[in-house]
Amino acid sequence: MELSLPQQKELLRLARKTIADSCRQGLPPETPEGNFPPVFYEHRATFVTLQKQGDLRGCIGSLEVRRPLIEDIIYNAFAAAFRDTRFQPVSQAELTEIDVEISILSPLSEMSVSSEDDLLQQLIPGQDGLVIENAIYRATFLPQVWEQLPAAKQFLQHLKQKAGIPLDIWPDDMKCSRYSCLKFKEK
Repeated sequence: MELSLPQQKELLRLARKTIADSCRQGLPPETPEGNFPPVFYEHRATFVTLQKQGDLRGCIGSLEVRRPLIEDIIYNAFAAAFRDTRFQPVSQAELTEIDVEISILSPLSEMSVSSEDDLLQQLIPGQDGLVIENAIYRATFLPQVWEQLPAAKQFLQHLKQKAGIPLDIWPDDMKCSRYSCLKFKEK
């Protein structure tokens, strides 16, 4: 997916407006009315990440396509600010300290993986977003997590930990999918 710089700025503006309006009104967002470009109505999966002074402040998203791009971003902006259980809800006083980042995901591509070592050989650091899942566990890391965890083994160990999988096991029914994303942020 390609978006022009003005389109990216508009989506970031809408995400920020959603969070600010929800802080003031205490209500979940509604889809904005307006004359938006057709690309905003394409069905896409997105994540919205909030950072405060460089630290994670919230991150919620969709791995599967559920709704039009504009609706998914607004829904996930609200959820990242108010429903990420790792954090207290964003307060109005914090708004000027928070930076918004949007990630638009490519479709998931299932990988043929026989073992943890096989997965490590296939991963492309700095590029792949990764989903690991089986009947019990499921977790993902966006491609930008490579910035903090640049080694494939470290990346996978932290993702297993996030999923609740003991580091010394690799479930027989493990499925892995990769994706890429278009990411853009304020500033």
